Amino acid sequence: MSELLALATAIAREAGAIARARFHEPRTIATKSSPIDLVTDVDHALDALVRGRILDARPRDGLLTEENRAHEGESGVRWIVDPLDGTTNYAHAYPHFAISIGVEAEGRREAGVVYDPMRDELFAAARGRGASLNGRAIAVSKIAELKRALLATGFAYDVHTRRTPNLDYFERFLSHAQAIRRAGSAALDLAYVACGRFEGYWELHLSPWDVAAGLLLVEEAGGRTSDFDGAPAPATGSRTVASNGAVHEPMLAVLRG
Repeated sequence: MSELLALATAIAREAGAIARARFHEPRTIATKSSPIDLVTDVDHALDALVRGRILDARPRDGLLTEENRAHEGESGVRWIVDPLDGTTNYAHAYPHFAISIGVEAEGRREAGVVYDPMRDELFAAARGRGASLNGRAIAVSKIAELKRALLATGFAYDVHTRRTPNLDYFERFLSHAQAIRRAGSAALDLAYVACGRFEGYWELHLSPWDVAAGLLLVEEAGGRTSDFDGAPAPATGSRTVASNGAVHEPMLAVLRG
């Protein structure tokens, strides 16, 4: 895993440097599944870079990225990548986005990197070896009361076309938590739980590339991850809950209503 984590770190930093350099440039913006599901020319450029770097170094590995078809591997190792998590933020020149790279071995999360190039913050984790921010060990917060907790969430791209139950969950948490943030990058939300900036996070309709690195960060930082019922957090990203552990059961109780 050390070799894989080192490669993920190098690729994330290279991709992040490009995203940072092109941040204020005019860009081409298109839509995908809905009018608010954006993709930019930088998303495609970073996807091509990341795919090329991974497959050049590890041609037998599997690879899943947000912006391209899956590459089926034969090594038992699979890379799951969001080359630009927070595309809507990036498209509006809002400086909150990240490159997220997770690595699985035989279906189990083993390594992950989330890199915020605007703050030059690189979060990294390897199974059994803890989590770090720019090389220094991190841990989840010790706040144990939901009323003192700062939480985060997000909304799916179909929020304009159907009512999402997350509006109900958001309203419930408003009366139980200290405050809630919705910043637009699931990978950074999870990284912020891992380093103690947030006590908890929940979201419904994520994708594998949104959570592949972040869930491992939380787990290795001493936190807890699950689905809304308390079962293991699914790799699909559906119905995800992550916390410092201390407020996890109270969060699940609020989600249950």
